[in-house]
Amino acid sequence: MSKRIFILLVLLMSLSLIGIIFVQAYFINDSVKNEKDRFKFKVNKALYHVSNTIEKNELDKKFETYQKLITKEKEVDSNAVSQLFIYQQNNNTKETLIYTSGVLEENYKLSSSLFDIGLDSIAIQRITGTSNLEVYKGDDLINDKDLGDNAILNIMNSGRIKEAEKNYFEKNFKDWAKTIPIHKRITRKEIDKLLSQKLKEDEVDVGFEFAIFGNDLATKVQSDNFEYEKGATFKVPIFYDGNNQSVYKLLVNFPNDKTFILSSILGMILLSIIFTSVIVVAYTSALYQLIKQRKISEIKTDFINNMTHEFKTPIATINLALDAIRNPAIISDETKVKRYLTMIKEENKRMHAQVENVLRISKLEKNELNISKDRVKLHDLIADAITHVELIVEDRKGYIKTFFEASKSSVLANETHFTNVIVNILDNAIKYSPNTPEIEVSTENVGNNIILKVKDHGSGMSKTAAKRVFEKFYREHTGNIHNVKGHGLGLAYVKRIVDDHQGYVSVESEKGKGSTFIIKLPLIS
Repeated sequence: MSKRIFILLVLLMSLSLIGIIFVQAYFINDSVKNEKDRFKFKVNKALYHVSNTIEKNELDKKFETYQKLITKEKEVDSNAVSQLFIYQQNNNTKETLIYTSGVLEENYKLSSSLFDIGLDSIAIQRITGTSNLEVYKGDDLINDKDLGDNAILNIMNSGRIKEAEKNYFEKNFKDWAKTIPIHKRITRKEIDKLLSQKLKEDEVDVGFEFAIFGNDLATKVQSDNFEYEKGATFKVPIFYDGNNQSVYKLLVNFPNDKTFILSSILGMILLSIIFTSVIVVAYTSALYQLIKQRKISEIKTDFINNMTHEFKTPIATINLALDAIRNPAIISDETKVKRYLTMIKEENKRMHAQVENVLRISKLEKNELNISKDRVKLHDLIADAITHVELIVEDRKGYIKTFFEASKSSVLANETHFTNVIVNILDNAIKYSPNTPEIEVSTENVGNNIILKVKDHGSGMSKTAAKRVFEKFYREHTGNIHNVKGHGLGLAYVKRIVDDHQGYVSVESEKGKGSTFIIKLPLIS
């Protein structure tokens, strides 16, 4: 995958993820907004209902008192009568219809102390309505003086007109009631009961605080913890006067309204968050795999380039040696022939060692490599490993110093593989020492363990490289440069073998100052 395609793919995936997150965020925000609007609608509906109920209850209570008083009152201060008379004759049936209707208004003045409104007296009305329907046959209407006795149909109704009375009473009472202090008209307990009942009916089961304000000033009617908050307090008019105006407002606020609103859509929000999280995790995993595959691709490219380079040199050496042997002047010289044959054998061994290294790592990963362990002295393995590389170090005018401070060095290990581990670390120290190799090997006992340290003063490595140096195929990226030969398998092999020996391997390094490889192994008694 080319770099341009990789960047384009990552960009498209990122834009898709951002789009999904944006849609989810918009959906959640819209849901919260809708729930807030629904909450406001339900609260306003409940407040208007409570306001109307309070006014109705007050009016009904006073009107009931009025009804009892008017029934007992005998003295009428003034009265007025309105009457309607309808006469209709049917020539076909010879019947005559007479309809009469009347309204009697009786005005009283009652003591206002009965209503507890603070006035000397109040004027009230009793309105009585009567209606009469009579039907006469033929000449009965003309000949008889007493019409009522000859009527073939006589229907009479009489009674008080309560609706008219109540409307008159309501208008006057509203004008009177506005002079009464508000705390004498309604109590906190009544408001709390009505509000709680109505809000629960409308599924608004959340704590609230309330108050009644008059002319924007607080009154005595309010709950203990009420605090006016502009923009967060709901209010509706209450106690209208006869002109349909009101100076009082019923105010309610909800300290935990945000929690209530969010809890009502909590399930949907959680599902949305889980869904978005799954997408983010999937995206992150996919992106991680893409980046990992790209890095592996780069590492493998470097590995192939380095492996090709390392095979190319011995193959070229072998070809040159064979060409030299074919030369008639050389083939007769036994010493030179042996020399070239030795070169061919050494180069062949070198290629074979590289192939074996690759195969060992492959077998280790498949758990096909049989590693038998015996009791060995780690100091002996270190000395043996040093003999494998000391000629190279001496050739470069360098040195390997040993500091065996561990009094106990017996471990359970495979002699061949663990010797290879130490050789690989020493070889790594030599390769990454651009100048004279200066290597120090030390041991010490820590508890029931032995610590082996191999320190060089070479080029060192970055912190990023130090974290990944034990990964298969990993080499600090230098492109197609072969100033240090290798293929990123030696240290991967080291880690697998040390892990198989229940040990631990790590590296401490600083760029330009060298590296220290540390191996920790358990001792055996």
